[in-house]
Amino acid sequence: MFPLPSIAMTKTTTPSPKRREEGVAKLTVNPFLDAEFYARMRDYTERDAAIIKELKAIAEIRAGNKQPDPRLAPSLQALRDTVKKGLSFGEMLERMAAGKEKGLWEPWMTTFGIEIRAVNYGAGPRNACLVLDLAANAPAHAMFAKAGIQNWRSLAADDCSVVRSEKATETTPLKVYAVFYLDPLPA
Repeated sequence: MFPLPSIAMTKTTTPSPKRREEGVAKLTVNPFLDAEFYARMRDYTERDAAIIKELKAIAEIRAGNKQPDPRLAPSLQALRDTVKKGLSFGEMLERMAAGKEKGLWEPWMTTFGIEIRAVNYGAGPRNACLVLDLAANAPAHAMFAKAGIQNWRSLAADDCSVVRSEKATETTPLKVYAVFYLDPLPA
């Protein structure tokens, strides 16, 4: 019998990080900002898959920080026009900035899928941090759909200051939020 030479069967070197980065295409602009693209994509993609693709693009691009004040953000116009109990959301934001009706804002805003994470209840500017739920089952979806704005998640992410996400677990779904800051307008 002849002795067999020892031959390595696998290559143990790892590819260089530079090569790995070249193979991954990165988005520079969120394609879902274009309403026509969104409509075409929805023609051949199921709702849940479309939302996951959109949230992935939002996470990759991050926040646009174009108008982080919810009173002025163009993406939130449909919400600001919505009236609940005789008061529009836009009027409620103005009252919040003025410091009126302390503590009555939180339950009212849950209808819009907005949560107040921080607010100054003392004298002076409110400096409120408002988060808009961007998830698939977000309460704001019905209001935006009624206004005919299907790509509202991307539009809100483009306006907001920060996009935050909480990973899905076995018991909780993925949570994605657009963070807006409500400060009084300069006099």
